[in-house]
Amino acid sequence: MKLGGKVAAVTGAGSGIGQAIAVLFASEGATVYALDIDETGLRETAAKAPYGARLYTQRLDVTQEEEVQKTWERIAAEHGRLDIVVNNAGVGVAATVDQTSLEDWERTMAVNLRGVFLGCKHAVRIMKRQGAGVIINTASVAGLVGVKERAAYCASKGGVIALTRAMAADHALDNIRINCICPGTVDSPWVGRILSNHPNPEEGRRAMAARQPIGRMGTPEEIAQAALFLAQPESSFVHGSALVIDGGLTAV
Repeated sequence: MKLGGKVAAVTGAGSGIGQAIAVLFASEGATVYALDIDETGLRETAAKAPYGARLYTQRLDVTQEEEVQKTWERIAAEHGRLDIVVNNAGVGVAATVDQTSLEDWERTMAVNLRGVFLGCKHAVRIMKRQGAGVIINTASVAGLVGVKERAAYCASKGGVIALTRAMAADHALDNIRINCICPGTVDSPWVGRILSNHPNPEEGRRAMAARQPIGRMGTPEEIAQAALFLAQPESSFVHGSALVIDGGLTAV
C-alpha cells in the first residue's frame, strides 16, 4: 500500500474533496483522522472507508487555535508521529466584492486562510521535532485567476498559495514538503449549495461545467489522487508547488 504505516490528518473531511482524500488515504494503508465541524458528514465518511481501514473521526473547528494544536499533539502522542496533514477545510460565498458582507468576508478568511495557517503552524512544529513531514493545502484555481462572483473566495485561496510557497521556502531543509492543490470546478456539495440558490439550477450547472475545456466538472476522487501523489515519497522533489487539476480551465 502506498501510505502503509503513515499517520495522516485531513480537515474538511465530512464531504467532497476532503472526504475523498480521507477515504483514499485510509484505503492506501494510512491511519487517518478525518476532521470536520460537520459530525453528520463525518459519519458518512466513516461509512465509506474500506472494511478494516484505520479511519477515525473527530469534530474540529479549524479556526480555533487551541483545538487545532491539541488535536495535532494528541495524534502525534498516540502514534508517535504525524506524517501527513491535509488542510482542506473551506467555505465560499458567491458574490462580487460590493455584494460581499463583512461577515461573509471574515468567515471566508477565517476558515480558508486562518484555518490553513493554524493547521500548518502546529503541524510544522511537530514535523520539525520528528525530522520529516508532508503538508498539503487545498487552494483553488480561483487563487490563480479571477473567477466571477467569487471575490472573497479568490482572495482567500490566493493567500493559501502564497502561504504555501513561503512555508516551503522556510522549511525545505527541515525535510518538510509543503505543497498545495488547485482544483478547478469540482462537482461537490459546495457546488450543489451554490446551484440551489441559482434561478435556474440546471442552467447554472451547465455553465459551471462549460468553464472547463473538457466540458465537465471534476470529481472529488480525481482531486484525491493528486493529493495522494503529493503525500508519497515519489514526489520528494516537489516543494512549494501549486498543482493544478482543472480540466484545462486555466489553459485558455
